[in-house]
Amino acid sequence: MPITVATLILAGISLVLQNALMVRITQSASTVLIALVINSSVGLTALMLILISRNGLAGLAEAVGAIRPWALLPGLLGSFFVFAGILGYQRLGAAPTIAVLVASQLLAGLAFDATISGKLTNLSASQLVGAFLLVTGAVLVAGRNA
Repeated sequence: MPITVATLILAGISLVLQNALMVRITQSASTVLIALVINSSVGLTALMLILISRNGLAGLAEAVGAIRPWALLPGLLGSFFVFAGILGYQRLGAAPTIAVLVASQLLAGLAFDATISGKLTNLSASQLVGAFLLVTGAVLVAGRNA
């Protein structure tokens, strides 16, 4: 569990750095799409190289075989998330963007978990209070920029 939490912390820090660097790319490009294409291209290349090094060309064949129409949605959703993050950093700044993203992710996560379990009553009082506090904090952090 500590490794997972440490990985999540590092991912959070990485996301701040990634968005800050992508905003810098957009400052010297005609459109935010340039930053998105560079980001996606580098990520895809790195992942393909890792897959090939671990599984050879059979790994690529398996990846192609796993493609279904609905399997394209995560890439679209991820690209939208990165686009929204860049837009937020440019227009609101890092802290308000992160506050709104994290609060909305928490609310969606609670709704998802409740839907999967089939019981809204599975949400504890501490989860509801925590969500309320996080959303309130997001409103306070982002409110001056809205």
